[in-house]
Amino acid sequence: MEIVLIILLIVVICGIGVVLFVFLQKFNEIKNTNAVELMKTDVTELSRSIMSLQQTMGDKLEKSNLGVQQSVQKQLTESAKLVADVTQRLARLDETNRRVINVADELKTLQNVLSNPKQRGVFGEFYLSSVLENVLPPGQFQTQYKFNDGEIVDAVIFLDKGQILPIDSKFSLENYNRMIEANGKEREQYLQKVKADLKGRVDETAKYIRPSEKTMDFAFMFIPSESLYYDLLVNNVGSGGSSRDLIEYAFREKHVIITSPTSFMAYLQTVLQGLRSLQIEEQAKDIQVRVGKLGQHIAKYDEYMKKLGNSLGTTVNHYNNAYKEFGKVDKDVVKIANSDSSVDPLLLDKPNVE
Repeated sequence: MEIVLIILLIVVICGIGVVLFVFLQKFNEIKNTNAVELMKTDVTELSRSIMSLQQTMGDKLEKSNLGVQQSVQKQLTESAKLVADVTQRLARLDETNRRVINVADELKTLQNVLSNPKQRGVFGEFYLSSVLENVLPPGQFQTQYKFNDGEIVDAVIFLDKGQILPIDSKFSLENYNRMIEANGKEREQYLQKVKADLKGRVDETAKYIRPSEKTMDFAFMFIPSESLYYDLLVNNVGSGGSSRDLIEYAFREKHVIITSPTSFMAYLQTVLQGLRSLQIEEQAKDIQVRVGKLGQHIAKYDEYMKKLGNSLGTTVNHYNNAYKEFGKVDKDVVKIANSDSSVDPLLLDKPNVE
């Protein structure tokens, strides 16, 4: 818009120049004084018209500049908002990237921990302890429980009558991870090693079943890996080509129940329900004993009440007999005094004690 106005202004100025040039040419040819004056008047009017046109064009240019400035300012404001929004989003993206990097570092650290058998064992024990703390009340379990021969099981749950339920955390992953990455015959070889590892862990857990030290006749083997437990249940991870063979071997022959973090929670809830049932049973027994004692107290009270009734009956008999004798005395007084009787004996009924 501003460029168009400038072009128009240039065209107008050029036109005025042409007109002035024509007037000057005519002015040189004209000799008459009146004509010269007329020409001067025309030039003056033309100058005024030019000045008015310049003023009008200046106003329009000023308004045009103002509109352009406002438009530019609006665009700058919107651009600033857009830049601020982009900056904010970039900051969030940067924070997300940092978190992703932190998670990746933590996963790498966890992978390093799980790659070391000793550290992996510590992780499994910590995981087991955390689950027990979140489910069981304090004092209902103990970690690193030592038997009489010095053997230590990862955890035990204290049950009714001093019995304990042993729990051991087993976490063999080397051959399992190699089996996952292998194919063909190599995978089959590692599969056999995984079977042997699991069977060995079952045998190790079974040695904590010691009824002579008040353990239950079964134990839990805690596998802190859902993927391994899932493969054990669903896929071909078990002796004899069937996972059920290993599970049945663990339960039927070794009395070991294999659990994962998820299934272990369900087993713990079952144990809790059993503990509550035992508590209710013990409370019912206590109530029964107390009711028996209350019955004994009631029998004693009944005995004393009978004795009191007998005593009251004897007292009433003595009272009635005394009143009868008093009535006899009153009759003698009436006979001697020749007057009416003034005594009306009040006899009582003695208690009926059965």
